[in-house]
Amino acid sequence: MGTVHEIELGKLRLGAGNPLFLIAGPCVIESEMHARAMAEKVAKIAEDAGVPYIFKASYDKANRSSVKAFRGPGLTEGLRILENIKKEMKVPVLTDIHDVSQAEPAAEVCDILQIPAFLARQTDLLIAAGKTGRVINIKKSQFLSPWDMDNVAEKVESTGNKKIILTERGTSFGYQNLVVDIRSFPVMQRTGYPVVFDVTHAVQLPGGQGRSSGGQPQFIEPLARAAVAAGADGIFLETHDNPAAARSDGPNALPLSQLQPLLLKLKGINTVVRRWSTSS
Repeated sequence: MGTVHEIELGKLRLGAGNPLFLIAGPCVIESEMHARAMAEKVAKIAEDAGVPYIFKASYDKANRSSVKAFRGPGLTEGLRILENIKKEMKVPVLTDIHDVSQAEPAAEVCDILQIPAFLARQTDLLIAAGKTGRVINIKKSQFLSPWDMDNVAEKVESTGNKKIILTERGTSFGYQNLVVDIRSFPVMQRTGYPVVFDVTHAVQLPGGQGRSSGGQPQFIEPLARAAVAAGADGIFLETHDNPAAARSDGPNALPLSQLQPLLLKLKGINTVVRRWSTSS
């Protein structure tokens, strides 16, 4: 492993043997009221579980299966909503960007800029994100191997920005199916950067419902437990108070009611893993 990079995010310390952290929220901003309510509820659950928390939601889902699918409120309105949540809830905020022109305005509001999996090889986007100086969370593409992420991270590093998180989200396994290679976690950790597991997208069935994606949420818990046992530094998940009514990725979202018991289990596993790591 190269130099271990601990990321400072306000009071939070990410990676480098620090406790497991959570990135969670709805897939897309459905309304200001709903996004705010979800941020409040998830923040309270994470606080009660003693897990550091970062709120996530997208202002635009640019890669929906159908042109008729709901994409979100857009850049300007979405960033306004995220800024209000950040100020009122006092939580770090993450959102994804899809174009070079979005990097600077998103960086003015958000603590973490996320590069979507489909765009992880877009050099100009990675460099524009890196130049903002914000923490950059890069989703590993469904078509990339974990060792390919060395080159991806290097593009952001070329800007002088080493505040990088790498996220595993499953690998294409035939048509409309994904598989998680547990080797991804130690392989990507060799970069020295924190590695996160996006468990809800890993159980997605891309395009599995024709005009939208399906999912297998029954596998969220076992996959999350396995990733934390393998040493993942953080968990990324999309959660919703009513997945059946969610306007994006409902079939693979974790019901909000299941979040607290899952976090407590993951925290327990992480505590044991960290203890083993420091004693070995």
